Amino acid sequence: MSQAATPVSINLGAKVRITRVRDRIPAEMVDALKADATGTVTGFRTVDGKGIGVVVELANGSKAWFFDDEITLA
Repeated sequence: MSQAATPVSINLGAKVRITRVRDRIPAEMVDALKADATGTVTGFRTVDGKGIGVVVELANGSKAWFFDDEITLA
């Protein structure tokens, strides 16, 4: 799979900005997002068997997945 099912196609390698986070996240991730909320799409994952999550590598090298409505193209 090379694209997430979003209104705007998000491709592998795309630069994205995390615009919000629905779930609780560790303090380290909060700090990383406050410092720089942009990252690079490195993959996709199935979420709850019906949606697509986007795996993002942040500037500090950490990786996390986000729902498609939590990101936008940077």
